[in-house]
Amino acid sequence: MASFNDLWRTVPTGPAKSNAVLNAERRRKLLGLPQENLLYFLEKSAPRLAPWQRELLRIVRHIAQYFYPQGQTKVMNEGTATYVHYRIMSRLYEQQRVSDGNYLEFLQSHTNVVFQPDFDDPRFSGFNPYALGFAMMQDIERIVTEPEDEDREWFPDIAGTGDVMGVLRDVWANYRDESFIGQFLSPRLIRHFRLFHLHDVPEERAGIKVSAIHNERGYRRVRRELARQYDIGFTDANIEVVDVDLAGDRRLMLRHHVVSGQQLNEADAKRVLQHLADLWSYDVALAEVDANDKVLNEYMINPRLQPSAA
Repeated sequence: MASFNDLWRTVPTGPAKSNAVLNAERRRKLLGLPQENLLYFLEKSAPRLAPWQRELLRIVRHIAQYFYPQGQTKVMNEGTATYVHYRIMSRLYEQQRVSDGNYLEFLQSHTNVVFQPDFDDPRFSGFNPYALGFAMMQDIERIVTEPEDEDREWFPDIAGTGDVMGVLRDVWANYRDESFIGQFLSPRLIRHFRLFHLHDVPEERAGIKVSAIHNERGYRRVRRELARQYDIGFTDANIEVVDVDLAGDRRLMLRHHVVSGQQLNEADAKRVLQHLADLWSYDVALAEVDANDKVLNEYMINPRLQPSAA
């Protein structure tokens, strides 16, 4: 027996949706849209791909997904490799299992690997992941074995525990670059690398502002901003397939959610969209939108004409 309550009649339902809107919502639901994995969507839904082409897309997609986590642990991977290598070679040298010449040869190679050029050096291209990772691993060892008062304040859970490998194994197993830097970059290392944060807002026309220096608030700001540079949610473009009418013009509609005003490079965007259009075989449209869904920029790409079969 169904219950009846006349109060439901008074609840506002909002404006009625048109048939076109309802059909679009139904179509997107059937296609599983929005879809952030563009290769997956092309593999499953591109109208004109031959089976062997879909298989190639599947292979490329699987390889890309396999390597995707590698990009999130580059500092940790390289830092761990150089730290463990240095530790092994130093222990062998202490035990006189390698000669002075062999150890000096290793040190020369190791020093070249972990070298960090200064900002005004022609070789500078950002942080060397080997240098940052190795320095942080060594700094964790120092905090665990010989902490200072500052270390006890910033890292109370590991300072002075004495179990270096236990702490490092936990770090290696449970962190990626973003969280590793955000949790374990110490004020001492910030001073060692002479890090600070510059704030540049072109609209303000006030030049470049130093927004973080070497004090407690500045250390936390520098650490947070450096960790953000390794956050794929911030550095990788968030582009999704949002709609396509397979029974209509078959135009593939993409949307790029712009973060902090960082729009796509026009030349790169057009090149990538051209490849997408060639695989899709129909028009591809991309809209760049801000947090309020305001359209900032739009692209429209047509597929290149394919040669007809003989």
